Amino acid sequence: MRHFFGYIRVSTVKQGVEGVSLQAQKESILGYAKRNALQVTNWFEERETAAKRGRPVFSRMLRLLQKEQARGVIMHKIDRGARNLKDWADLAELLDRGVEVHFANESLDMHSRGGRLSADIQAVVAADYIRNLREETRKGFYGRLKQGLYPLPAPIGYRNMGKGKAKDPDPILAPLVRKAFELYATARYNLDQLRDELYELGLRTPGGKPLSKNGLSWTLNNPFYIGLIRVNGVHAPLISKSLFDRVQQVLRGKCNIRSHRHLFLFSRLLQCKVCGCVLSGETHKGHSYYRCHSRCCPMTSVREEAVDAAIVEQFARLQFSGAEKSYLAEKLPKLEAEWKNSMYELEKNLTLQLDLLQQRLDRLTDAYLDRVIDRETFEERKNSCLMERMGLDCRTAELRDNNGTNTLESVFELAESASESYKLALPEQKRDLLKILTSNRLVEQKNVTIEFNMPFREIANRVSVPNGSPFRDEVRTWDALLMKIFVHCKTSPPLLASD
Repeated sequence: MRHFFGYIRVSTVKQGVEGVSLQAQKESILGYAKRNALQVTNWFEERETAAKRGRPVFSRMLRLLQKEQARGVIMHKIDRGARNLKDWADLAELLDRGVEVHFANESLDMHSRGGRLSADIQAVVAADYIRNLREETRKGFYGRLKQGLYPLPAPIGYRNMGKGKAKDPDPILAPLVRKAFELYATARYNLDQLRDELYELGLRTPGGKPLSKNGLSWTLNNPFYIGLIRVNGVHAPLISKSLFDRVQQVLRGKCNIRSHRHLFLFSRLLQCKVCGCVLSGETHKGHSYYRCHSRCCPMTSVREEAVDAAIVEQFARLQFSGAEKSYLAEKLPKLEAEWKNSMYELEKNLTLQLDLLQQRLDRLTDAYLDRVIDRETFEERKNSCLMERMGLDCRTAELRDNNGTNTLESVFELAESASESYKLALPEQKRDLLKILTSNRLVEQKNVTIEFNMPFREIANRVSVPNGSPFRDEVRTWDALLMKIFVHCKTSPPLLASD
């Protein structure tokens, strides 16, 4: 009996686990060996494509054949051994050295000129089949992308809905993925802490283990969750672009992540007016203090109760008198009517910007096709343009859908109740209210200065008159003030989305 190796192969691991191809190949080779008085001493089983080089099992078998540890090898068919011409050349070199190569399903005499020619032709046909299959696969892949469909398995938080269908948010995992973005955007978690927190909330691998650190980082960097797949996708986004951008800033270190031993109410919210440093919270004799540790201003230190009182006092500036409330009640409906006319011009401007951006994308594509720029530069600039277009699309959608999200009524109601709401709020609610209403909280020695965000800055700095009613002949009239606040409200993100 002559000793031979048996080589069987499938293209994917899934085929090897679920299919019957490996067993069928093995039975065919055993039948061929029995008919020709050959003995298979070792089996080499591979679950990897032969379209390109690099198959570890196949390479190991060739090395053993070169060392003459077997008379030759028996394969099921030519395409099981080689679908790329380089591997076929390696087999041909072994044939030239006297190694026998048999194919169980093909009657070829590999030691004759005609048999070698027939085998060479079949190998070329197999290689061409793979090239054509690869081309058709890519065509279908990019066709799906142009349709806005993701042609790969759904990322965590989404479900596969079948071929030719958009991914659908998973009702269980989607809220947890959204929570992952929201938590990381606070800049209070590193990836390890976030992974542990998500594990407690229930976001785990299919095997019930915590997400890997690299997997979590990939998720947070994936624009798929804002509805973008290099081109705009048709699947429903899980998060807003603003939240995604915030997470990218945290990932790239543009927002400081710090762990806190003590939780102070105004931690990282107060800034030294002299040197610009952030005041640090300290505890002395049961009271919390905020101190500047810069050498140039050692006297800057303020007690937490003093900051709290200063904020309540400043928020009181936002309250309206009776005459002001009457004026606003009369004026606001007219402004709402005027806004509907001006909104058309804003939409027209955004549409023009989108058209100009599309022209840039077209010119960029033409430059790549004409080989003026390389692929890496093309991809980088194209992704930048797509992200910019996503931002304009979001801005347009917000403008069209903002039917009262930031109405003047809601802004003035928040301003009117700011002082009382702050007094009654929990610590975290106080911090949120400060971030919405104010831009800077400055401390010089023991004096606290509050700078309001727009539009609350305009409200706090409105013209004061002795009788509490607005004069129409003031340089800064109430009409101009209201229009300025109104336009800001209509073109800005919702107040409660502020960081």
